[in-house]
Amino acid sequence: MTSANPVASDLAPRACVQHVEFGRVSVYFGERNGKYPDGNQVLVRGRDTRAAMDTPIASNFIGAAFEASELVVMGHVHEDHMAGLHRLPQAAVHVHHADLPAAQSWPGLLAAMGVTDQALGDEVLARYQRDFFYAPRPDAQGYADGACWELGGSRIRAFHMPGHTAGHTVLLVEPEGVAFIGDIDLSGFGPYYGDAGSNLRDFRESLRRLPEVPAKVWVTSHHRGVYTERERFLRDLAAFTAKIDERSARLRTLLAGSPKTLAQLVACRLLYPPGFQSWWVDSAEARTIAQHLEELLAAGQVLVDAEGVWRLSTS
Repeated sequence: MTSANPVASDLAPRACVQHVEFGRVSVYFGERNGKYPDGNQVLVRGRDTRAAMDTPIASNFIGAAFEASELVVMGHVHEDHMAGLHRLPQAAVHVHHADLPAAQSWPGLLAAMGVTDQALGDEVLARYQRDFFYAPRPDAQGYADGACWELGGSRIRAFHMPGHTAGHTVLLVEPEGVAFIGDIDLSGFGPYYGDAGSNLRDFRESLRRLPEVPAKVWVTSHHRGVYTERERFLRDLAAFTAKIDERSARLRTLLAGSPKTLAQLVACRLLYPPGFQSWWVDSAEARTIAQHLEELLAAGQVLVDAEGVWRLSTS
């Protein structure tokens, strides 16, 4: 694949989209193992129904194997997971109820991301239409935790694991035991919970529960790709989870230097390098830092005064 962004009419299948097979399950790898803005595509060939899990940029280059999909089960809704939906206008699209508004309309996706500025929203829409072939799916249907889709010889089972988004869900293909764990991507960056619909407490609980899913293979949307060894999966999951407490420790270090407002902490950067800037960064930093501060406040490790200045607790 190329990192260029062709218009939809120029897209064509490419033989270089590598994939691996696990029974009726195929995993097609996006560029650089699905590194954002791309992602990895999971397809299931049931005897009765062919299904896709999410639709990253890579789906535009797979060809007939993807375009035969009659069902799309979304693990969660973000622009990079909707990039192939325009190729499946007749497919049934199923989304967890908590993410359903984000799939059905542009205002719904903006609200989930926390974008309230109209001019910025217009700019982001143009960017997503260009780079991700974005089109909402007003026909999308909602599903709940525990939902199952019988495909004939295989089925997909939903394990709601929120945090990254309110509706983020792990999708397990049985009997193959292939779990699509989505944006619990086990990257070195760590968990992302910087949207309006994100939740740090929920993410912690989802990470705790993830090893309980009866899987033999784990597939991430980005970065890592496929895990077939449970020991390696658990090791990388532990390192991914540890990033959360590392961020809390970083905040305590910043406040040990001097008391700071949320805006000052955002300027210091918790997620991204100091000075790094893009349209989403300040809001993502603010939401992430605020959630950590709330945890630290509840634990009695920090205090905040009436002016919104945060400091370490001395007790």
